[in-house]
Amino acid sequence: MPILTGRMYQHLDGHKDLTNHKEVLHVEEPDYIWLPLMNGNAPCNSLVSAGDEVKVGTKVAERNDRFYLPLFSPVSGTVVGIEKKMTTSMKMADHLKIQNDHKQERVRAFEPIDYEAVSREELLDFVKNAGMLGLGGAGFPTYVKYLNPENVDLFIVNGVECEPYLTADYKNMSANLDLLKTGTLALLKLSKAPKGCISVKEDKKDLIAELQKTFAGTAIEVRPVPDIYPAGWERTLVYLLTKKRYDRLPIEAGCILNNASTAIALGDALVNGAPITHKYVTVSGDGVKDPHNVYVPIGMVAHDVVAACGGYLSDECIICAGGPMMGSSIPNDQFVIGPASNGLTIFVKKDPETVKCLRCGKCTESCPSGLQPVRINAMEKVKNIDALKKLDVMSCIECGMCTYVCPSKIDVTEGIRRAKRYMSLMAKK
Repeated sequence: MPILTGRMYQHLDGHKDLTNHKEVLHVEEPDYIWLPLMNGNAPCNSLVSAGDEVKVGTKVAERNDRFYLPLFSPVSGTVVGIEKKMTTSMKMADHLKIQNDHKQERVRAFEPIDYEAVSREELLDFVKNAGMLGLGGAGFPTYVKYLNPENVDLFIVNGVECEPYLTADYKNMSANLDLLKTGTLALLKLSKAPKGCISVKEDKKDLIAELQKTFAGTAIEVRPVPDIYPAGWERTLVYLLTKKRYDRLPIEAGCILNNASTAIALGDALVNGAPITHKYVTVSGDGVKDPHNVYVPIGMVAHDVVAACGGYLSDECIICAGGPMMGSSIPNDQFVIGPASNGLTIFVKKDPETVKCLRCGKCTESCPSGLQPVRINAMEKVKNIDALKKLDVMSCIECGMCTYVCPSKIDVTEGIRRAKRYMSLMAKK
């Protein structure tokens, strides 16, 4: 990271008022769901076959390579088979298709436990076998972070949700304060940290008051952060809370982080023996008729989720899996809601009037990773792999800031994505 940088963040118009004060919409469950048999780039093996009967909570698949992660059915019904569908990364992948019988018959996936009464090792084993994973976007198996934590000074629950339009974490926290408390204190135990905190944006006055009441008398402090983007990125959040920078992982700064929705999911698992089967998802933007936060089963097709919010406002819309800054624009709405999905942002399509790069340097000044986006774009066009390596292109988090601040209206972020794909392709050769 360069020594001389700009402030590396911006205050953005969040447009969160579109969904912030509306009740969460519990969407009618579809006749079919397609459960993605992927965790990140790792495939998951199906444990059921066509014709098998399943219930809500039946373990139907697992990742079992160097990491372990079980997947559970969000509906009761009959397994149809395995089909290929496009994911939000725009790659084709296996999905387990289940026909919903709409009976919502349930099976207890695992027995709940008292996190205070069991040993740390027993708690870690519970987190592993309950299928807990990062629900803030990464989807990484949670237990891996806590295998051998050493020299952890601060455990952090990230409830900042800095991405414009998205309010799913906010609504989830507001609705599930007791589960958030249980999951947070259990993760604090796993981290071995002497103290912890939960961070939300300072403008969430009502939630801050509720959190302070909820965590009173515990080792968890409520730490509001400024309304800036990308305050929710772990590098930025760690710096805001500790004034420390790190190279690769937050543990280098003495921190372990988890998303607030992950903590809530763990609380639900500990108290109710419930696996991750459903998600709070924000459906918002100027291209959807009735923006809402929705509660839907994992594996529900995006088209049906949008339809539950009134459908599209125009025949020419762009749908982003995620928020407008870090989300990916998807060419159709036939992908499904995955465990790490947090939003569908829909915009009426407009063609921006772009001009040549002005060499103003705003993208470099604003980059939270301290990169030089304009130079990366130039080197991507000529496919100069040595220069791209020196420019550290793979450290880009694709936050979208460079595109947002560009006065020439150039999609700088997309150029960097192309550069990263090119680098990954060349590394395989």
